[in-house]
Amino acid sequence: MSKETRKQGYFAKLIELLDKHPKLIIVGCDNVGSFHMQTIRKHLRGKAIILMGKNTMIRKAIKGHLSQNPQLETLLPHIKGNVGFIFTDEDLGSIRDSILHEKVAAPAKAGSVAPCDVTVPAGPTGLDPSQTSFMQALNIATKINKGQVEIINPVHIIRKDHKVGSSEATLLQKLNINPFSYGLIPLQVYDNGFCFAPNILDIKDEDIMTKFLFGVQKLAALSLGANIPTIAAFPHYIANAYRNLLSISLASDYTFDRAEKLKELLANPDALAAMAAASEPQAAAVAAAPAPEEKAPAKPAEPEKKEEEEEEEGGFGDLFG
Repeated sequence: MSKETRKQGYFAKLIELLDKHPKLIIVGCDNVGSFHMQTIRKHLRGKAIILMGKNTMIRKAIKGHLSQNPQLETLLPHIKGNVGFIFTDEDLGSIRDSILHEKVAAPAKAGSVAPCDVTVPAGPTGLDPSQTSFMQALNIATKINKGQVEIINPVHIIRKDHKVGSSEATLLQKLNINPFSYGLIPLQVYDNGFCFAPNILDIKDEDIMTKFLFGVQKLAALSLGANIPTIAAFPHYIANAYRNLLSISLASDYTFDRAEKLKELLANPDALAAMAAASEPQAAAVAAAPAPEEKAPAKPAEPEKKEEEEEEEGGFGDLFG
């Protein structure tokens, strides 16, 4: 197969996927080996399709298809660097999580840019005492404990976005530490003509509803304060009018169905107490329990009876004395 034929086949496949799948994730592919890529493809089989290619070929295919699908133009600014496409019809959030889950540990190579900070923990290293000079060259405080080198304090040896030095890489290799993990990195999400950052996928429907309701509450408060009727404030107007109507009904002879029920409850304290007990059984039980102050008058009742008895005894004495 000639080179031109392969190009035409790639263009046709890319255009077919772009038309068939309106959702895709642009991923970065730095430091991802062929075996690792096969593992990711196997994991996403049946849920997504991974397509890699040269940026010049991808741009040429998209630009040639803009007349049929103008929305694809939003993809062009993001096709830079070592990137690829993941096409899917499923939930983009679940596909993004699957991609992030497929990472493999990797050693620190001299000259590579560190994707994260690296700290060597304190404790025994398993190295023999002859390696003490190597540790001293890196300004790492050590001591000999039970025939092996032990690091006294944790050491921040590599900083994020800095190049890894040869000494640091050798030390991590001696300590058998693979500090980095590599995989496909979601860079942009495309959904029906719109590109946005992958962290937007973390927003749930509940979060959107909460924000929307908060905005409605603020709009209703502003509307009520400015006395400008709006749809958001309409329920509050109805509720306020109903409360005013109830107040008028309770203070006068005017009545209606709902006000009549309230009047009956106010006229019958027992029914009102029963209603409160049904809605708040614990509060009703506490309210119905005798308070400590109510038991206090029970004690002085006895002397009164004694005084009455004494008065009666004295009376009989006067009568027969």
